[in-house]
Amino acid sequence: MNEHPSATPPATSGTPRFDERLSVPLWWYLPALGLAVLLGAEVHMGYPGIRSWIGYAIAVPLCLGALVWLGHLRVRVADGELRAGEARLALRHVGRVDVVQRKDKQVALGPELDPAAHLVHRAWVGPVVRIEVTDPDDDTPYWIVSTRDPDALIAALGR
Repeated sequence: MNEHPSATPPATSGTPRFDERLSVPLWWYLPALGLAVLLGAEVHMGYPGIRSWIGYAIAVPLCLGALVWLGHLRVRVADGELRAGEARLALRHVGRVDVVQRKDKQVALGPELDPAAHLVHRAWVGPVVRIEVTDPDDDTPYWIVSTRDPDALIAALGR
């Protein structure tokens, strides 16, 4: 019996090489809750009795739900493809990959942006990664994808 662990890792088919949720910062929930309570208070002052609490019952879940919805987007590299939201790009069609830092994002997403590019951008995430598409059947020249860890994404892409 061998007491040493095996040199090869166990099979992990289907596990992503990169997986990131582009969620909003946690501190955003406090101002959203404050806004919801303020809106609820406006309704509360206008109605007597049980109807006065309807504003809170609607505004609080609506504001917090909006933040959850804004942060639901995922960027994944798994099963031989890059998934950014609903879009998919096979890794064999990934060309050159560049990291655009936060300070250079305005130029990359403004004057330098090709209108045919696929854009998955979240303003609260610092850097973006520009990924060239080498598929001859695809009219998209490149993807721009927000990520908090561009080095890990580039490594998962095999570049």
